[in-house]
Amino acid sequence: MPRLARALVLTAVAVLTLAACATAQKLGAASDVHALLISIRDNDTTAFDAHVDHEALKAELQSRLADAVGQNKKTRDLAALLGPSVIDLADQALVRPKTFRMVAEHYGYKPDTQIPGPIAISQALKTLPDGRVCATKKKDGPCLLVFTKEQGVWKLTSFEGDSSMLRLKL
Repeated sequence: MPRLARALVLTAVAVLTLAACATAQKLGAASDVHALLISIRDNDTTAFDAHVDHEALKAELQSRLADAVGQNKKTRDLAALLGPSVIDLADQALVRPKTFRMVAEHYGYKPDTQIPGPIAISQALKTLPDGRVCATKKKDGPCLLVFTKEQGVWKLTSFEGDSSMLRLKL
């Protein structure tokens, strides 16, 4: 086989191998995303907490708070003083199945909607360069929820959506 043809075959094999790994990764993540969606639908706090990294989400909330108030020295100092307490309260109030029901509804999962299986969910996941996966509403759309594999479980570690989506319905 000529050298160029061999190089093309090896390149094609490498690309297909990487694609298969990414697909297997997305399918594995999709099983945990499915479990998260079920916990949100059923308001199952225990199952929800098993698929959410609260510390990562609190760090993200802290960063958003710092960015929002960082321009003014007085508010920045106040945020530095109150920040950890406010973030702990926000975690307790917002990072709950009921709150994320609004995010699920953004994806089209209403309370009476049947949640698709992991294979269908895997189609809405995008593999990121750092090995995490994210959920998108459209195939090439922006990431909204980011998941990281931690101790064999894919956990929600980042919410990239609009903060207004994280409201409690009273």
